[in-house]
Amino acid sequence: MNTAVYGSALLALFILSGCGGESRTASDESLDTKLREKISGFGVKGDPSLNRDIPSIEDAKTQLGKKLFYTKALSLDFDTACVSCHHPLLGGGDDLSFPIGSEAMDPNLLGPGRMHQDTGKSYFDGGPTVPRNAPSTFNAALFDVGMFWDNRVESKTGAAGANGGLATNILMPGHSDYERVESVVNNLPSTQALFPITSAEEMRAFGHADLSNGDAVRLYLAKRLSGADGNRDLSESEREAWLQAFRTGLNAPDANASELITIENIAEAIGEYERSQLFVNTPWKAYVEGDSTAISEKAKQGALLFYSGYEEGGANCVQCHSGDFFTDEALHVMAVPQIGRGKNHDGSTEDYGRANITLQDADKYKFRTAPLLNVSSTGPWGHSGAFTSLRNVVKHMLNPDESTQNYNPYSELKQRGIDVQCQDVETNTAHALAQLVINRQKGISPHQSVAFSEEQIDQIVAFLETLSDPCVEDRNCLSPWIAHPDDPDFLLLRQLNATFQRF
Repeated sequence: MNTAVYGSALLALFILSGCGGESRTASDESLDTKLREKISGFGVKGDPSLNRDIPSIEDAKTQLGKKLFYTKALSLDFDTACVSCHHPLLGGGDDLSFPIGSEAMDPNLLGPGRMHQDTGKSYFDGGPTVPRNAPSTFNAALFDVGMFWDNRVESKTGAAGANGGLATNILMPGHSDYERVESVVNNLPSTQALFPITSAEEMRAFGHADLSNGDAVRLYLAKRLSGADGNRDLSESEREAWLQAFRTGLNAPDANASELITIENIAEAIGEYERSQLFVNTPWKAYVEGDSTAISEKAKQGALLFYSGYEEGGANCVQCHSGDFFTDEALHVMAVPQIGRGKNHDGSTEDYGRANITLQDADKYKFRTAPLLNVSSTGPWGHSGAFTSLRNVVKHMLNPDESTQNYNPYSELKQRGIDVQCQDVETNTAHALAQLVINRQKGISPHQSVAFSEEQIDQIVAFLETLSDPCVEDRNCLSPWIAHPDDPDFLLLRQLNATFQRF
């Protein structure tokens, strides 16, 4: 992860401007004029949270969601929590190319160093079992179209500012990815929260054949917390603690456990916790709102490349990374190198992306445009976590044709055990690149591969680094979103880093 603290950078800029703020040159002013004209044309305002309902981390329901996000009681084997793959101090992810969910060697160790147990079972190959990179939970309240890399949880309308809206406006997988049913909870983050607990690789674990589908797993876990139907997985004190937590969180002091502790309430509370993780106070926001000293000249040059079209000699990044959230939330083929186990219906190591949902060949290798807020703190990058350097993923997006030719997973990747899942990278990536070429020829994809100088690439990276809120690199600033296992009744995950220190 990038450990630069942008608050310090901003302070330095303010000091420098205080010593010679009046000495801004005509060249500086000309660059600002060009850039402000450019971003004005794209309707950029700086603050993507405008006109949105964002819960506070101090809200009672959000605090309930925080406990649920950190508890191991929502994994069938009591070895995983949502936070296992989405820790605030790891960019809202896990700083791994692929997550290690259930059956980790040390369930409490998060981030680099986390490895899967050698179970000797057929599903274990020495590497991670989850086939895609863990998206950050940061700014989950800003999504309006869909969640997951393939938008398999999606709004029917994509209404701006609605975060998906009511349950009846959201589609989600039924008993398979391609079966589409209406959600049972409001908003996209809450609907998303229904799924990790049902995934064998993430939280369900690989046993429990008696729970035949996702609905059965969800019902069982709700009964575990409530004690309904005689479920005694938890002790009496643990069940009582959860009842009181739900009564407080849902403002229902007299309700009983069966009424309150439902999968719907569990998912909506987790969703509120995720939605409270709003981190948008970036140097770029300050610049857009009028402070011309908030970012460097290098970053401004990068921003101009970002917002300029190909015909202007720009990178045309804004074509997909649009708006103040820096994503169109649409699905595109970008031929990010395909490593890992893959995700498909044919048992290969390919990941067919959106085609797993639609079963349409035209959707093969399509993945959602990643938002760029806090991008320097949320790597590795790409649906497969194929890039561990922000600069390298920028180079890939500018010129996938060249990047895929030069890609070497054995030098790029850092995760232990992942080397055994790279044997098909050239073949699989070539298929995705071929699809990108076809899409260009048919006018489906606006992307062009363009050669940029090293200096221009540095400028774009400098701009992207201004899109991070300093809070996401500040332990004290993030502390309201971090739970500590000081109450044994909630079975909260102890959070250790690679050196076995507490987060």
